[in-house]
Amino acid sequence: MSPHARIMSELPGLIVALATPFTTEQVLDLPAFRRLVQRAVVGGASALVPLGSTGEASSLEEVERDGILLATLEAADGRPVVAGTGSNSTRQAIAWTRRARELGASAALVVTPFYTRPTQCGLVAHYQAIAEAVPGFPLIVCNAPARTGVNLEPATLHSLWRIPEVIGVKESSGNLAQIEQIARTLPKDKLLLAGDDGLAAASIALGAQGLVSAMGNAYPGSTAELVRLALEGRREAATRLQKQFKPLTDALTFESNPIPLKALLNRLGLCSDQVRLPLLPASPGTRVVLSAAVFLAHIA
Repeated sequence: MSPHARIMSELPGLIVALATPFTTEQVLDLPAFRRLVQRAVVGGASALVPLGSTGEASSLEEVERDGILLATLEAADGRPVVAGTGSNSTRQAIAWTRRARELGASAALVVTPFYTRPTQCGLVAHYQAIAEAVPGFPLIVCNAPARTGVNLEPATLHSLWRIPEVIGVKESSGNLAQIEQIARTLPKDKLLLAGDDGLAAASIALGAQGLVSAMGNAYPGSTAELVRLALEGRREAATRLQKQFKPLTDALTFESNPIPLKALLNRLGLCSDQVRLPLLPASPGTRVVLSAAVFLAHIA
C-alpha cells in the first residue's frame, strides 16, 4: 500500500492536536508530553498532530521541535503522526516539512502562511513549492483564517487537489456553508477534516471524515465517542453529545488556544498551565468559566 493510500485509510476519526507542556521554568516537559500522547492513544485517537497551533509551535526552538516529534513517534503506538510544518515563509515550511519526513512523520499539516496574507494564487504557489521540494510526502492543508488573516477559498482548494501530495484539508474556518461546499466537491481520494471541536458533529454530518481536536488532549475517550457516533451517521446521538460538550468547547475558546486548554490540563493533573510569551496563563475569569464548563459538561 502506498504512503498516500495507507494514511488515507488510517486518518479518519479523532486526530488529537497535541499540546506542548512546559515546566514552571518554561522548559519543555517531555515526560508530561509523552503522557499526553499515551492518553490520546489509549483514548482512541486514530492519529496525532504535534507542532501545530495547539502545540505552540511558533514558540519552539529547532531542537525542541525535533524532541517533540521524536517523542510523539516513540509513543504513538503505530498511529500516524502528522507534523505541523507551516510557516509564513515558504522556505521555512519546506525545511520543516523535509525534517518531518526525515524523522519519520507520516505526513505534514501545513497551515496557510500567516501575517504575510498571500493572495489565493500565492497560496497555490506556496503549496506547490512545498510539494515539489518534498515529493511523494503527504500534505494536509490547514485553513485557520482567524489565526492567519487569510481564508483558503473553496475554489483555491479545488486547484490544490491537483497536487498529488495534497491529500486533505483541515478546515477551521468555522463557516459551515464553506465546509458544506468543500464536502460537496471533495474528490474521492481526498480528506476533509473538521478543525473546530464545537462544530465536530455538524461538520461530519456535512461530509467531514474526522476531527482534529484540541479537547482530545483532555478527554480523548469522550471526544472519540462523539466522532464515532457522527461518522456512523447516528446524528441524534452525536448532536446530543455535542450539546453536552458545548459549555466546554465554548470555554476552550474563551482565550486564545491553548491558554484555556493548558489550564484544563493542569486542572486534570496532566501538566502545568504554562504557556510561552506572548501568551500568558489563563486569567482568573477563564478558570472560573472552565470550572463551570467541566461541571456542566459532565465528562468523566
